[in-house]
Amino acid sequence: MYESVIIGLDVGTTAVKVAAFEVGGSGGASAMAVKEARMEQPSAGWQVVNPATLLRAVDEAMRLCIQQLNHSHIAAISISTAMHGLIGFDDRMRGVTRLATWADSRAADIARELREQGHAPLLLERTGTPVHSMSPLLKLMWYQRQLPEEAASVRYWGGVKELVMHHLTGEFVQEISNGSGTGLMNIHNLAWDEVALEFAGVDADQLAPLVNTTEQYKLRPEMARAWGIDATVPIVIGAADGPLGNLGTGAIVSGVAGLSLGTSGAVRLAVPEPTYDPKGRLFCYALTPELWMLGGPSSNGGSAFDWAARTFAPDVVAEDPGQALEIAATAPAGAGGLVMVPYLMAERAPLWDPDIPGAFLGVRQKHRRQHFLRAALEGVCLQLGTIVNILDEVDHVESVRATGGPFRAQLWRNVMAAVIGRPFYVASDAGGTALGAAGLAAYALGLADSVGAGLTLMGGTVAGEGTDDAPLVVTTRDAQVYADLRQTMVALADDAARVTRAWNPR
Repeated sequence: MYESVIIGLDVGTTAVKVAAFEVGGSGGASAMAVKEARMEQPSAGWQVVNPATLLRAVDEAMRLCIQQLNHSHIAAISISTAMHGLIGFDDRMRGVTRLATWADSRAADIARELREQGHAPLLLERTGTPVHSMSPLLKLMWYQRQLPEEAASVRYWGGVKELVMHHLTGEFVQEISNGSGTGLMNIHNLAWDEVALEFAGVDADQLAPLVNTTEQYKLRPEMARAWGIDATVPIVIGAADGPLGNLGTGAIVSGVAGLSLGTSGAVRLAVPEPTYDPKGRLFCYALTPELWMLGGPSSNGGSAFDWAARTFAPDVVAEDPGQALEIAATAPAGAGGLVMVPYLMAERAPLWDPDIPGAFLGVRQKHRRQHFLRAALEGVCLQLGTIVNILDEVDHVESVRATGGPFRAQLWRNVMAAVIGRPFYVASDAGGTALGAAGLAAYALGLADSVGAGLTLMGGTVAGEGTDDAPLVVTTRDAQVYADLRQTMVALADDAARVTRAWNPR
C-alpha cells in the first residue's frame, strides 16, 4: 500500500494505459495496466474506433490498475487523451458516429482545396493547427459535404476528451490543450474561433465549453462503485497526449525537444506563448496558458516498420516479431543505399500533404529483406530527424529526450540517436504521457507551484534540474551516414510525389 498516489489515465486510439505514481515517490509507476483498442478501416481512408469499445478499455484498465494499489489513497485521476479525433453525439450524449481518429484521411481532398485556395496560412496562424486531413475542422467539413443528413442529426461534436469526461463525470467539457489541436480554437484568445467555425459549418454551442487543463470535476458515483474507489476522488481534466508526453519526459525547458514514438511519432519543443512558423511546417498546441508546444507529428512511426516486417519477413513475424529487428540489424547503416520514404499513411509534418505516397528509392539486385527492413526503420527516424532540424531553425534545439515502446529495442535507440545528431536521452516507458498527466494533476491540486515542480513531486525530472544518464553514444561513421541522408529527406519525399503523380495522376 502507498500513502498517496495520482493516477494518469492515458486514452489513445489503439490502447488505454493507466499508471499510478506515488506522491513524493522516487519515480516509476506504482501500478500499471494496459488494454488494447482496435482501429478499423471500413472504407478507403477511414480510420475509426467504436467509442463504446474505447470506453470499455478505459473501465477495464482502470479496474486492473486500482486493484494493484491495495486500497492506497488516490489523490486524483488525471486524463490524457489522443488529439484530433471527432465524434458526433445526439442530445443525450450518445455517439451518432464512430470516432474518426487522427489517422483518418477521408478529408484529404478538402485539405488540398483549402491549400490551393490560399486559406491554410490564415487558419494555421489563428488556430495553431495545420490544414490537414487529421484536423477535426476538415473532418467536419467532410461530414457537411458527404453525409449532410448524418451531420444534421448531430447535436454536439467532440473528441476523445469529451467522450471520456462525459463517461467519467457526466460533464460535456473540453480543455485548451486538445482544443488547440482541433483547428477550431483560436490560440490567441483561447476561445472557439469564428473564422474556423464558419469553415466547419458548426456553431460554438455545438462544441464543449473550453477550460484550463487544471480544472477538476467530480467522479460519477456509479463509476466510483464500479472501480471500488471513493467518489470524492477528483478528476483533473488534464491535457492532450503530445504536450503531456513532453512534460513526462521533462522536455519543458528551452532548447530541449521531446520526441515520442509509438504507432505514430512527434517532436515538440516548449515555448512560453503561441508561436507561428511562417513556413507553415509546425503546429502549436497548449499544455497550459503559460506553456505551449511547437512541433511536428509523423503519421508513420512504429507502424511503418511493423508493415515492413509483415511484408518482408512474415515467416519470422508470425513466430517472434522481435526477430524482424534482428534481421534489420544485419544490414549496414544506410541500408546499402536503399532509402524508404515511409509515407504509408497520410503524412503530416513537415510537408502536410496527405497525397504524398511512400516509396523505396535506390533499389538494386543486391538488396535483400534485411535492407528493406532497415530502410523502413531508418526512414521513420529520418522523418523525425527532419522535424528536429526544422524546430532548430525556429528555436534552437540542444538535446532531445525520447519516450516510446520502440525504444526498448537497441536498434531503434542507436539509429535515432545517430540521426538526431545531438545529445539523445531515452526515458523509461512510464516516464511519458501518464507521468506527465500525474505531474499536471499535482500542480492542479496545489501540491506544487508549477507543472515542472509537479513532475518532480511525482518522481520525474525536468531537463537540466536533475542528473541525466549519459546520452547514447553513436559511431562517427553512423552519424555521418545519417547526417547526409537527413539533409535530403524532404527533397526525396517531394521527388517521390512528383514521380508517383506523373505515373498515376489523380
